Amino acid sequence: MVEISSTRATPPCPPLRPSVGSVELAVRLLQPLDQLLEAGQTAKAEVLQLREAANSFQLVLRLQLDNGQSSTLQAQSSRPLPIGEQVLLTALSATQASLRPQGAASQALQQLDLHLLPTGSLLQGKVLDSQSQLDAQGRQQFRIVLSLLNTPLAGRQLLIDSPQPLPNGSLLTAQVQGSQQLLFLPLSQQLDQLAVQQQLQGQLANQVSLQPLLKALPALLQAKGLPEGVQQSLRQLFAGLPELEQLSNPKQLAQAMENAGSLLENRLLSGQLGTLPHDFKANLLRLLGQLLPHSPQQALAQAFSLGQGQGSQALPAFFRQALGALGQSSTRQPAGFPLPTRLLQDMEGEADLETLLKLAAAAVSRLQSHQLASLAQNQTLPDGTQLTTWQMELPVRQQQDIVPVQVRVQHEEPDQASERESLWRLDLAFDLPPLGALQVQAQLLRGTLSSQLWAEQASTASLIEQELEHLRQRLKAAGLQVGELACRHGMPAQGASTQLSHRWVDETA
Repeated sequence: MVEISSTRATPPCPPLRPSVGSVELAVRLLQPLDQLLEAGQTAKAEVLQLREAANSFQLVLRLQLDNGQSSTLQAQSSRPLPIGEQVLLTALSATQASLRPQGAASQALQQLDLHLLPTGSLLQGKVLDSQSQLDAQGRQQFRIVLSLLNTPLAGRQLLIDSPQPLPNGSLLTAQVQGSQQLLFLPLSQQLDQLAVQQQLQGQLANQVSLQPLLKALPALLQAKGLPEGVQQSLRQLFAGLPELEQLSNPKQLAQAMENAGSLLENRLLSGQLGTLPHDFKANLLRLLGQLLPHSPQQALAQAFSLGQGQGSQALPAFFRQALGALGQSSTRQPAGFPLPTRLLQDMEGEADLETLLKLAAAAVSRLQSHQLASLAQNQTLPDGTQLTTWQMELPVRQQQDIVPVQVRVQHEEPDQASERESLWRLDLAFDLPPLGALQVQAQLLRGTLSSQLWAEQASTASLIEQELEHLRQRLKAAGLQVGELACRHGMPAQGASTQLSHRWVDETA
């Protein structure tokens, strides 16, 4: 833990307002900086040209480097700057920078405005200077000048006092603990977060809905002319899918969740090979293994374009770029729920091994997206609460249909010193013929279960509304205390997390 230096009482810095000539301005560079400036470095620049575009302004800047050379850059801005304006350009990444008028006050910050950077926000910075000094008790401290790389304060300098020295030029990430207190995050923890986020983005780009594959599965089981190994893998995949009636049994529901594919890697590491025949992800991988020998190279390249080569980047360059990516916003942005529905073409007519390969590979990416989304949402909240997330997708057989059900379970465990009680949340998303798309949000707090249901079709919402009292009685018969039950027409807003209304939360808090 480090403290932000404060030699005298100073008021919080005022909120930034978009007034030209007084604050930093974030711009997007239309050509990369390459070797001109590294992240955190600052150089003088002059506005040479200004041109108004549809929803932005394009600037031509002349950059004056410390070695005496100059270079011309094009940038895109959300607001104009006068031609001839002298500014300071601070590189945030190869294609992002901030501009600050040279005449603006450049005094280093000695405390943070929590309205701009709430507790829990992430700061990224580069160490410009580190000087040893003694505190009031005669202990050695280090006065560090930090150049901020993200947030609305990007480009500003921050003075901090640390018991440990920090090498000049080093990059770091810290979490805001208060107006004058920061908590530095270890490099390993930052890289873990970055690796998860990068892998998640790669998998999301390749995943598609499970629906096309599941819709084609019954017909594929009856298809003739498929290789024997492919037919056997398809039969095993179908046999491992639970039936809807089984999910009313708690033990069978738990077994279905364990076999959804999220625990495959853990089972392999622990040697639980006997459970693999029923694991959905394992069966998909078996199917892929049988399809590969029968697929052309072009299909293989399309099916397995999963962002190869990202890990071969040199660590410093990788970390500089990822550091900026992690801190583009002041708070972590977990993956949304439910996962977006992207569709590949359905299989029509005779079985097409190439299309089947693409569908199976995209299905594996979807399962891995759920796994990575779980990791991305696990975090310690600013008040010390530990948030743990399990996210998965269950393909369920219902008569002639196979319905994929997206599931997210979240547990909030308060800090031991807190008086708050633990909270469980459950989110479901599925499309059940003929009822249409449905979502369920439920929470369990202090032994009371409350739930909110959403239906895309108005007729379905009306039907559910009529059955809510029956649902309440069923839940009570199961031994649960029941709070509010409600159904709404439409779908909840897509976002980082699905939250229930404030009024409903207040009634059960």
